[in-house]
Amino acid sequence: MRITTILASVVLAGLVSGGAMAATATAPATAPATAPATTAPMKKATTPMTPEKTAISKQCSALADAKGLHGKDREKFRAACKKNGGKAPT
Repeated sequence: MRITTILASVVLAGLVSGGAMAATATAPATAPATAPATTAPMKKATTPMTPEKTAISKQCSALADAKGLHGKDREKFRAACKKNGGKAPT
């Protein structure tokens, strides 16, 4: 009976360690979990706007609102306005 117990213990230990070895052998083959899933472009870091630039930006937004601009037209208008110091582009 003692030999049977020892033999059963050895077999059980072999199965447990074999399963652990198999689990660690397959782990590197999987894709890393920290890989980014999206391909969206990274945004540039923004710097805090000065009060002067904030006032110009608000003025250009108000002018764009008054003209009823939306989308790409609004973006183009605001960019030109900000380059012109907060005045409507000519």
